[in-house]
Amino acid sequence: MFNDIGPLELVTLIVLAVLVFGPDKLPKVIQDVTRTIRKIREFSESAKRDIREELGPEFKDFEFEDLNPRTFIRKQLDNDDLGIKEIRNGFDFKKEMAEVSDVVHGRDGESSSAADTSGGRVDMAKKPEPGRDERPPFDADAT
Repeated sequence: MFNDIGPLELVTLIVLAVLVFGPDKLPKVIQDVTRTIRKIREFSESAKRDIREELGPEFKDFEFEDLNPRTFIRKQLDNDDLGIKEIRNGFDFKKEMAEVSDVVHGRDGESSSAADTSGGRVDMAKKPEPGRDERPPFDADAT
């Protein structure tokens, strides 16, 4: 519930509570707050139970946490029927980025030779032959 509260914030809350309620009334306030939280949780659980009973046996595996879009997407991505794990395993991001980096920096190495033999890939690092000055045709009407 309070996963994002750090130790300094917790100490600040305790000191503030002691100053506002006083050391005599603080234990009773803590008991009242915990009792209220407990009642809210019981109400929530009974409402969930009633909804599950009303939905019937078709929805016996229904979880209310699945209504959260993040949880739903995570659950669907973990499903093996989609084949996403095979796609992830087939794509080597580090290798692809190394090849792009080599091309951008104009390095000739094993990554560019691998690109030559990789069946249909264009080697962007290949430099034009010296002495061949091929210019694109000039179209006067296009300017």
